[in-house]
Parts: sequence; structure tokens; C-alpha cells
Amino acid sequence: MSVYQYRHPEFISGSYIKNTIFDSEMNTIKSNYTQQIKTEAQRLGFSFCGVSKAEFLEEEAPRLEKWLNQNMHGEMSYMENHFDKRLDPTLLVEGSKSVISLLFNYYPKKEQRDDTFKISKYAYGEDYHFVIKDKLKNIVHFITDSIGEIDARFFVDSAPVLDRAWAKKSGLGWIGKNGMLINKEQGSFFFLAEIILDLELDYDNPITDHCGTCRACIDACPTEAILPNKVVDGSKCISYFTIELKDEILPNEVKGKFGDWVFGCDICQDVCPWNRFSLAHNEPKFIPNEKLLNFSKAEWKDITEEIYQEIFKKSAVKRTKFKGLKRNIKFILK
Repeated sequence: MSVYQYRHPEFISGSYIKNTIFDSEMNTIKSNYTQQIKTEAQRLGFSFCGVSKAEFLEEEAPRLEKWLNQNMHGEMSYMENHFDKRLDPTLLVEGSKSVISLLFNYYPKKEQRDDTFKISKYAYGEDYHFVIKDKLKNIVHFITDSIGEIDARFFVDSAPVLDRAWAKKSGLGWIGKNGMLINKEQGSFFFLAEIILDLELDYDNPITDHCGTCRACIDACPTEAILPNKVVDGSKCISYFTIELKDEILPNEVKGKFGDWVFGCDICQDVCPWNRFSLAHNEPKFIPNEKLLNFSKAEWKDITEEIYQEIFKKSAVKRTKFKGLKRNIKFILK
């Protein structure tokens, strides 16, 4: 009798062999399920898909708590809600086993003219919340039809989910100094989404950080919102002032620092060396209205609510409303 057989008497009865075969079969099944899901995600237009174990995010917990305590979320009070749920997916989906993270490219083929007021590229086309949610719904239906009944929820920037942390954990990239998820193959112009479900899958491994000593985003940020140690003070970000802040008048201390940005800001992404690898998306719903691309500053200045409704009919720009957009334009012009 071998030493192993002596320490594991079940080996003699054959249960060891049965268990080994069972484990091997289960691993094969998990692998097949995972590949089926990734293939379907790719068919629906997602550029990358990774999977991680649904578990408490221990590394992110103290960082999030400190960030909130230092009031770096400004007046985004919703960030204070559901602290535990942001860190523990099992509180969102009971019995959850896996978190599927997905990246959907929004880098445009055409950009706005240079001499005009700017909006973030993610808002060029239709509101991504609705476009991406429809695709996530299709993935969940695919899993149900091809694998079986599951308990699942899907999210795209609309619930207490730390999407960048999960994307990092799923091996889709690393979190850069500007707080963005950076993919080594195609940069950072992506919408992030998640499916939390009670199905055990093959888990991907995180990749290493590749920002190195680069300070491009830190040096380029006009409001100095990007701090050391990959901390972004959300209350200083141009996107915060032009979208999240609802005050009728913007603070004087940021006067003259917005450049031409009237909705969001892409500066830290535009200067990132990794975005030289960005590829134009092929999603029809993200193709911008030609009027938007060719709008002059004079046309922006005199924009009416009728034109606003026409150009931004289904756009995320609706988040700041017509009144907020006019406020931002006036703030820059003064």
C-alpha cells in the first residue's frame, strides 16, 4: 500500500477515483459554460468578457470608506448608500457564485470639430444604459435557454456595483492613475457592465498594472482632480461640475478651467498613451447626429430647446437637462 493510499483509505474503495472523475467532469462543464457565455457576449458586440468569483471586495473596502469620508464624492450623496452592497455581490444576488464583467467599446469613428464646445464621447449616440442593458438581458436569456434556470441580475452604471474593481478582478485590465479601467489591447474608451449570477464558472486572473511612471493624465487634468495613489477627487472633476452638480451657478474657483467642455470631459483619456490602441466601434446606436459633430460655438450658444431635443433625443446628455447645458455654456463664455 502506498503512503497516499494509507492516508486516504477511500482510494482503495474507489471513491477517490469517482470523486476525481466527477471533479474533472465538473471542471469541463464549467469551462464549456464559460466559453459559451463569452462567445455569446462577443456575438452581441462586447469587446471583452471576463469572470471572477462573487466574493467580498476586501481590497476596495477601506479605499471606498476613506474616499467617502474625505467627501470626494461631493454632492453625489447616492454614493453613500448601500455601502455593503457595493462590496458584496451576494447581497445583490443571494447565493451568487460568479460576476461576469464586460466591456463595450464606444470610441467613435468621427469626433466633433476642433473649434467648438465639447461633450464626452460616450454621450455621442444613444444613452448607453438602455443599449447595453438590452444586450445584457439577451445574455441572461441565452444562459437560461442553453444552460438552465439561474438567479441573476445585470448592471450598467446604475446600481451599487464597483464595476472597475470587478473588471480588474476579471482580468479585463487594470485601474489607471485616472481611475479608469485600462485594457492593454484597446485602451479605456469602454462602457463597463456586470452580470451577477448563482452559476459557478471558470474564473479569470487579474493582470498587472502597466501605467508605470507615466503622469500624462495627472499633468493634463485642469482641475487637479487626479491625486496620487490612483485616487480621483470626484468633487473636482469637470464631469462632476457639468453633469452631477445641480446648482444654478458653478463655483468661481473653477472658472476658466473647463476649456470647451460643456458635458463631461475626456482629457485624461485623450492623453493616455494606451488609447493610441483604441479602435472605432461598430454599434449603429452610438453613431452621433451629424449636427452634433458640426455644431459651431455660435450654434451652441444660441441652441434652443427644440434643437436640443432633436440632437439629444435619446442621449445621455439629457441627464444634465437643457437648463444645465445652457448653464455650462454660459459659464464658459463669461
